[in-house]
Amino acid sequence: MRFQAAVLRSYDAPFTMEEVVLRTEPAVGEILVEIAGTGMCRTDLAVRRSAGRSPVPAVLGHEGAGVVVRTGGGTDTGIGVGDHVVLSFDSCGRCPTCRGAAPAYCDSFASLNLFGGREEPPRFTDASGDALAPRWFGQSSFAEYALVSARNAVRVDPAVPLELLGPLGCGSLTGAGAVLNTFGAGPGDTLVVLGAGAVGLTAVMAATAAGAPTVAVDRHPERLAAAERFGAIPLPAASSDLPGRIRRLTDGGARYALDTTASPPLINQALHALRPTGTLGLVARLHGPLTLEPGALDRGRSVRHICEGDAVPSLLIPRLIGLWRAGRFPFEQLIHTYPLSDINEAERDCDAGRAVKPVLLPDRASR
Repeated sequence: MRFQAAVLRSYDAPFTMEEVVLRTEPAVGEILVEIAGTGMCRTDLAVRRSAGRSPVPAVLGHEGAGVVVRTGGGTDTGIGVGDHVVLSFDSCGRCPTCRGAAPAYCDSFASLNLFGGREEPPRFTDASGDALAPRWFGQSSFAEYALVSARNAVRVDPAVPLELLGPLGCGSLTGAGAVLNTFGAGPGDTLVVLGAGAVGLTAVMAATAAGAPTVAVDRHPERLAAAERFGAIPLPAASSDLPGRIRRLTDGGARYALDTTASPPLINQALHALRPTGTLGLVARLHGPLTLEPGALDRGRSVRHICEGDAVPSLLIPRLIGLWRAGRFPFEQLIHTYPLSDINEAERDCDAGRAVKPVLLPDRASR
């Protein structure tokens, strides 16, 4: 099967639109999805800085949504031809953490999603027959079609705008999941969100929906304005005595903090802004050592990493769609759509902060 995809051939090259070849039918437990739209996530772009760990040439993309056009059969996945699905991260379904309803911590997460460690013969090539890297995040959805495990697809109501739903599979899942799953935030809890990008703003939306007062910290005035629209108190990152100001705004200290910046100075300030027994969650990958300042973990404060919002996608994605339908999770306001062929423009806009959440539409869908 031949179709168009955006291929990253080297870490410092632009994406190129190419014909690619899928050389296999869906296996048992797999589905072939015609992509309606796919979000561009910072994790896709981090491949450029992976120091060779993520193999190229590759088709990236891991926030896909589309329509099932073929199934592998042989097992009851609950998903059939014609179903509308949102695609999320891959997991094995067999390890202790998967069996314990924590698929984001799957023993095989890195090999299935990030670093090309799938043990399978080449199934995906360029037009010349040269192999492309195994499926990125189990998807490789910067393309017209994606072959995925039914396990990482979530069926959704065909009445909702499918082309916009892809970010629910990762970025929105991460921000909202941290608030709703990891923290279990509710009325009266207080939260500080560091970084008002796509993940941070969806965390703000989820906190507002949960009734948890929130302070959003960022260095960009336009992103602080967006956070304020979604219900947060805006606070510039350069504010003097940032921990003290957060404590005053949260009645003595935030119960929870979510860092999306990977900035050690901000992480330390957030820890100092927590109330006793407060928790800080980290979702951004650190690029160097994290040195904690004296007193940062005093009085029962804790810090932990959060992957994919601690989500079971088949549970959280329908919940987020329900909140969206009720007008309480307006994630679509973050989206700027581009034809897939304009992927390099989308990347530039993402890097420059001109687009909070680019969503790429296959060119047949954008015409």
